[in-house]
Amino acid sequence: MNTVLKRIILVLFLAAIGITAYSYFNEGLQKRKSPKKSVAFKVDDLKLNVFYNRPSKRGRTVFGALVPYNEVWRTGANEATTFETNTALKIAENTLPAGKYTLWTIPNDTTWTVIFNAKQYPWGVDQITHKPLREPDFDVVNYNAPVEYLNTTVEQFTIAFDNSTDKLFLTMAWDDVRIKVPLR
Repeated sequence: MNTVLKRIILVLFLAAIGITAYSYFNEGLQKRKSPKKSVAFKVDDLKLNVFYNRPSKRGRTVFGALVPYNEVWRTGANEATTFETNTALKIAENTLPAGKYTLWTIPNDTTWTVIFNAKQYPWGVDQITHKPLREPDFDVVNYNAPVEYLNTTVEQFTIAFDNSTDKLFLTMAWDDVRIKVPLR
C-alpha cells in the first residue's frame, strides 16, 4: 500500500473519531426539539435544582390535546424531570424530605396535581406504550396547584423558581398556563 493511500485512510479514520466524539459530547449532530435545561436556586443554606427538557408549542394545542387532561404527564419531554433539595421543605401542609425526586403532574383546566416521587426513572415514558413510568407507591407529596391563565403565550415549557415576593414558589408555564407550588 502506498504512502498516500495510508495517509488518506488515517485522515478518514481520525475524522470518523472526531465526528463520533462531537456527536457524543454535543447530543448528536441535530439540535434537540426539546433541549435540556437545569434550573438552580440558592439562598443561605437552601439549594434547589431542577433538571428537565423543554418541549415547544410549535402551533399545537397543548393542554387537553398534546398533554391530555386528567392523565399523568412526565412534566416536560424525554428524560424524567427531577427536583432536588438539600433540606426538608414544606409544601402546603406536607413535608418533602431532603433528597432527589422525579416530578410528575396531572394537568386539567382548573388545577394541576404536582407529584414529587421518590423513585428515579431513566426516562419519562415507557418506550413501547408511551405511558408515564411513574409508580404511585413512591409518591411522597402531592400538591394541587390552581391554574393561572396568562395574557401571553409561553412557547417553550418553562420551570423556574420565583422568590420575588419574599415567598418561594416553584413555577411551571407553557402555552397560556402557569402554576405555582409554594415552597417553605
